[in-house]
Amino acid sequence: MAEVRLSAELRNEYGKGAARRARRENKVPAVVYGHGAEPRHVLIDSHELMMALKTPNVLINLDIEGKKQLVIPKSVQREAVRRFLVHVDLLEVKRGEKVTVEVPIQTEGDLAPGGNLIEHLLDALPVEAEATAIPETLTVSIAGLDAGHAIYAKDVPLPKGTALAVDGDTALLQVVAAQAEEVPEEEVAAEEAAEAPAPPEAE
Repeated sequence: MAEVRLSAELRNEYGKGAARRARRENKVPAVVYGHGAEPRHVLIDSHELMMALKTPNVLINLDIEGKKQLVIPKSVQREAVRRFLVHVDLLEVKRGEKVTVEVPIQTEGDLAPGGNLIEHLLDALPVEAEATAIPETLTVSIAGLDAGHAIYAKDVPLPKGTALAVDGDTALLQVVAAQAEEVPEEEVAAEEAAEAPAPPEAE
């Protein structure tokens, strides 16, 4: 996977007021931790970090005032409505080191005819992989599956060097039968009125 290069500056102001000031300056407060080192509080350009985080489990080559280290995102907080970045936790990693991450699952192929639906029980699969070789996504085929079929963690093809970090019998998605559409009560009432026998005409 490609590395994204970002720069960060150490911060020595804390609290909600300092965080708001940083965001007004288009910077995101972040914490870098790992390998037993003291956590480092930093500020990162919000646009550059937002673009980097578009890639799941992105590997970031972070330059903290001249000191470079590899990190991956572990926790991302966003504002509930506008979805801008509020705070990010970054985990320090080393080349060759194994890490446990959640990789998004995507499907390919078409279900068997019948209008059935896919119910996603998990959107991402926990796996263990080398920090510099984390897959961006994992793909499973749903081609020809009918109602009642399920796909489990053990069914997902994994790249070389990647292993499950969850029980293989964990269900990821299942195919459910399409539900018959309910007729609105107004339409039912109208149909019943149309089918009701007409009252006898007065003589």
